Amino acid sequence: MHKVKSIIFLVVFLLVTAGMGVSVYYSISGEKNADYVVETNVPFTPFEFYENRQIVGVDVDIVNRVAEKMDKKIQIQNVEFDVIIDNVEAGKIADAGAAGLTITPAREEKVNFTIPYYSSVQYVIFSSEMPPSLRDDHVVWEALAGHVLGSQIGSTGYLFVDDEIENGVLKDTGTTIKGIDSHQLAADAISSHIIDFAIADELVAQFIVEKNPGLQALPLYYSGPTREEDYPVEESYAIAVNKDRPELLEAFNEVLAEMLTEDAEGKTEIDKLVLKYMGLEDE
Repeated sequence: MHKVKSIIFLVVFLLVTAGMGVSVYYSISGEKNADYVVETNVPFTPFEFYENRQIVGVDVDIVNRVAEKMDKKIQIQNVEFDVIIDNVEAGKIADAGAAGLTITPAREEKVNFTIPYYSSVQYVIFSSEMPPSLRDDHVVWEALAGHVLGSQIGSTGYLFVDDEIENGVLKDTGTTIKGIDSHQLAADAISSHIIDFAIADELVAQFIVEKNPGLQALPLYYSGPTREEDYPVEESYAIAVNKDRPELLEAFNEVLAEMLTEDAEGKTEIDKLVLKYMGLEDE
């Protein structure tokens, strides 16, 4: 499907209204039918995915809480991942974006970010028949040199790889990158021998490997001076908010601060939601 910045084809909206719960309806336009519109990209388990034809997940629960706090209607609109930041910056069809978005300097020039609510390590997905050169239990960038790498277009994994090829340790090594429409399709491209390795967030990689026995995944690291000093390629997720919506940013930050408060066992509500939507709730 071609990417478009104004939604002119059928998309799914999730309407969150304080006091009335959640309902799903359909629209063929990008017009706002609520006080605020939050864009997302499905699927990205456990943060947003379809269940019984509704969008659910950690990000949806966060948006629900914000709608209740503000006593406002908030639509969640499913769009292509790589248009979210630009749409939020423009503020015409979207006020915020919640899609496991990583805070980067380039994105901060366009939108405001909430406080981070989840940290993730980038993972390398590869065929069980072709393990990469490894350092103990992780993969370093240099092990990927000369190979064809794939990642979802616009994702942080894609940005990390592209930067390493242009300016980092993969520069002039013959390494190439293919932008693919989704992480699952990137994993499928490994089995089809279109790419050698796929780069994805930790939870996505683990979910894909669980569903595909022929694939493995290991965390991606930067090389340190010694093997013991290698360090992971990490990122922090936050909600992107239009710079002219300070009241929305404040509400998100208040809700996230509440949901990030640790209980007696050191777990936050966000931690518990991640486990819940990954089907890993404590017994």
